[in-house]
Amino acid sequence: MVYGVSIDLGTANTVIVDNKTGVLLDEPSVIAYQVKNGTKRVLAVGDDAKLMLGKTPDSIQATRPLSDGVIADFDAAQDMIAAFLRKALNRFSFTKPVAYVCVPFGATPVEKRAIKSSVENAGARKVGLVEEPMAAALGAGLPVLEPVGSMIVDIGGGTTEIAVISLGGIVEAKSVRVGGDHFDAAISNYIKKKHNLNVGLATCETIKHEIAAALPQSKENSRATIVRGRDAVTGLPRKLELVDNEICEALEPLVEQIWNAVMVLLDTTPPDLAADIHEHGLVLTGGGAAIRDLDKALSNLTGVSVVVAENPKYCVAFGTQQAMNLGKQLAHAIQTDP
Repeated sequence: MVYGVSIDLGTANTVIVDNKTGVLLDEPSVIAYQVKNGTKRVLAVGDDAKLMLGKTPDSIQATRPLSDGVIADFDAAQDMIAAFLRKALNRFSFTKPVAYVCVPFGATPVEKRAIKSSVENAGARKVGLVEEPMAAALGAGLPVLEPVGSMIVDIGGGTTEIAVISLGGIVEAKSVRVGGDHFDAAISNYIKKKHNLNVGLATCETIKHEIAAALPQSKENSRATIVRGRDAVTGLPRKLELVDNEICEALEPLVEQIWNAVMVLLDTTPPDLAADIHEHGLVLTGGGAAIRDLDKALSNLTGVSVVVAENPKYCVAFGTQQAMNLGKQLAHAIQTDP
């Protein structure tokens, strides 16, 4: 049997899974180069490279090759994928795997070919592309092959993909440029505007994981954290205490953007499928789904029940693997020649 892996090539994180082990690799989509006399050598990828972001001397370049779910730097993406595959498949070093990769809904043929070429050049023998909403729905356990309307909201690092799925196909879909990176930027802008403190995006990501909430919290449930940065007026280092309700205020416009996109999609969904969604609700996946009370906030805004999938961060990767396992049943949803 041919060995196959599935890759969730995300803006923020890359996840590689297979049928034997499960998650083989889960690391940030970052690569760092050592630059000497005009030539570049790969210095680090993943966790090690992410630690270098914003802290490098001129001789080191740390970069994120993906932006909004698609490849922004082809050479860096190819080097990063190759390094990740070597890390993940060291026990199968003599085997070139078949790889299924998820791609954002609405990615252009050029963007899809760039992803396919990068993975092929990184060492895969054959590459299939699965659209992200379909992979997320499969990973979340939704009945995608049945004549029932299912709605998925996948909040990734660079984009949120929203889709209505029925009978193994995407009926309606929409992609909005709201994701984990935009949450980090919104937190950074809020702190600068309200507290005159410049804070790095890596710090804002930590704040998001520790105390972010999509709804105002009571005093009993409130969380706080200490933030350190550079004073925008004096230029000196300074710290302050942030509470979750401030982060809620910072994220409110982005939550409303996701809500608006859901409402636009529901408005164009065929009535029978819309009735199914009203009955069964919609499902949140992706790393962004972990924000506290985001499901309740969206449910309050839409009037539809909202649940977070089990293990939302890995839904796309495991769903891509399921697409591979389903074979002919889902062959129409797999692109091998974009």
